[in-house]
Amino acid sequence: MINQQLLQPESIVIVGGSNNVHKPGGAIVRNILGGGYEGTLRIVNPKEDEVQGVRVFHDVSELPPTDLAILVVAARYCPDYVEFLARDKGVRAFIIISAGFSEETPEGAALEERILNTCERYACALIGPNCIGLLTRCHHSVFTKPIPRLTPQGVDFISGSGATAVYVLESAVSKGLSFNSVWSVGNGRQIGIESVLEYMDEHFDPQRDSLVKLLYIENIADPDKLLYHATSLIRKGCRIAAIKAGSSESGSRAASSHTGAIASSDAAVEALFRKAGIVRCFSREELTTVGCIFTLPRFTGKRFAIVTHAGGPGVMLTDALSKGGMSVPDLSGPVADELKSHLLPGSSVANPIDILATGTAQHLGIAIDYCEKRFSQVDAIMVIFGTPGLVQLYEAYDVLHRKIQECSKPIFPILPSVNTAGPEVHEFLRKGHVNFSDEVTLATALTQVMRTPAPADQNVVVNGVDVPRIRRIIDGLPQTSPSDGDEGGHRSFFLQPAQVHELLQSAGIPTVAEYVSADKEQLLAFADRCHYPVVAKVVGPVHKTDVGGVALNIRSREVLAAEINRMMTIPDATAVMVQPMLQGTELFIGAKYESRFGHVVLCGLGGIFVEVLRDVSSGLAPLSIEEAESMIHSLRAYKILCGTRGQRGINQRKFAEIIVRLSTLLRFATEIKEMDINPLLADGDDIIAVDARILVEL
Repeated sequence: MINQQLLQPESIVIVGGSNNVHKPGGAIVRNILGGGYEGTLRIVNPKEDEVQGVRVFHDVSELPPTDLAILVVAARYCPDYVEFLARDKGVRAFIIISAGFSEETPEGAALEERILNTCERYACALIGPNCIGLLTRCHHSVFTKPIPRLTPQGVDFISGSGATAVYVLESAVSKGLSFNSVWSVGNGRQIGIESVLEYMDEHFDPQRDSLVKLLYIENIADPDKLLYHATSLIRKGCRIAAIKAGSSESGSRAASSHTGAIASSDAAVEALFRKAGIVRCFSREELTTVGCIFTLPRFTGKRFAIVTHAGGPGVMLTDALSKGGMSVPDLSGPVADELKSHLLPGSSVANPIDILATGTAQHLGIAIDYCEKRFSQVDAIMVIFGTPGLVQLYEAYDVLHRKIQECSKPIFPILPSVNTAGPEVHEFLRKGHVNFSDEVTLATALTQVMRTPAPADQNVVVNGVDVPRIRRIIDGLPQTSPSDGDEGGHRSFFLQPAQVHELLQSAGIPTVAEYVSADKEQLLAFADRCHYPVVAKVVGPVHKTDVGGVALNIRSREVLAAEINRMMTIPDATAVMVQPMLQGTELFIGAKYESRFGHVVLCGLGGIFVEVLRDVSSGLAPLSIEEAESMIHSLRAYKILCGTRGQRGINQRKFAEIIVRLSTLLRFATEIKEMDINPLLADGDDIIAVDARILVEL
């Protein structure tokens, strides 16, 4: 529970504060004093009379009532201090820097539990334990450096790791990124990342609060809370980017379906972020670069002009932007010729606009003005300007400063000379700007921003889905627990083909006609009715292809009879399925239930490609049409779905509708733990499910 005593304390006590600024107890005193805290600072230290100019109390019993206590003492002493301070001194907020709790031993976990119980009993806020503290414009209650520039327009940063928070700050400070607050939640027993977002959402004031949130997450304890409040904040005008570490769980484990082999906790994170509208980052540099992008004016275009005095970086930036789906349009014609006449001989205006190493601040300003006022095919401007040792950078950066203030189109400053022109870059940043010192990192981060969809509609789409029929099918499954049940009495099993067929039909997902039987004559009769060629598939073994259980393009009764005889001899075979032989682009849809997250839905190319290429996109059920379309567009194979080399593209709208229908099926049949439809065959406007497996748990 976050309260005013934590955020705006009138008094702070540091238990364990000292004169040694090379230890946490001394460093945190230094930072609070250096941060200009306007309340009353108190220190408890039995061995000192004065700490950094502040009078010291030798024992907590001597303290007057205090709002916030910061504990920098051994873990074993913390529970008793918390109990006494909350009970006798009215402390209602604690920041526990100390380590040695649940992150280390069971004994430490017990100490942590005592602290939590005390804080809950007295309605106290608790940050930590095992954290670097809390950094706000009111009080700098951290023991680390650097202390970034703090402004109301800065970003809010919430981290599950103290050390990582420090490294993120290092990366941010060098870019000029300012902060409004930095939260290190440590073990997060009471206040975790989700709780901080909840508070920021419920108390949001667009005139006062930061519009940018950066997150470093090691564990998503409550995905629903994270989704709800992140979505709410973004819809209120905020922008959020996050790293989720520890998501590299192997997806190649032995599994019962294609989906089981592909889906992982990382797919669940990807799906959650997509649904919420969170920009996903994968490194500290990328996170802080996205944060800097968020501080610039919003824009929706994807056409960039590059103004540079160094050809190579301009070319690399062009390549990186193009790879990310953005464009660097050709600038030619009379206006381009006019611009060139104002630049030095040898300059290029084709885009990148290369003003040469000898280009001056005046040339830089002219090029920016043309991009702003004369080139309508440009949405934003990127300026690469370091020092070739020939020009005065203060003058050039002053021009850049004025243009950023004047221009309606966003300007991205790329100032690479942070060593040789350190003072000039620092002066530019001091004026409130950011710097993207590496052009490719900027393009990569910008790609992530542009590809992240808006928060999705949370409503369940039930149109065309027969929910009562779905529940009748699931509720009609046998409930007895055979020998394969787990210790809790649950059991997992695959549905029979007829049950799969009926569930898909109930969800409005088109399915191919099929007949399943162990009777050869009945199968042959079905093939005669539906006409050749047909497909035969063994029923029983998990992976039919691996055991030779699939025969395609069977064109005669005799060949089909031989294949039926052969398949019935395959180990674990219980029957054979016969279907008409269809042609088309093979697609894949799958789903897997992830603990705490719910069902993760995957889509991509089907057939063996889903296993070999693993080009899949994920979403979190239930899905909207817009989410499904975004999933389709994010596939690397998207151009194949659009049609290539004379082949017709698929009906993408129908593909998206089937994905949504599947997600609705899962919403009302939570007993389904794993499934895939592979392949779905797309031929022109028709998309039909050919093969599917569904694993349920009762």
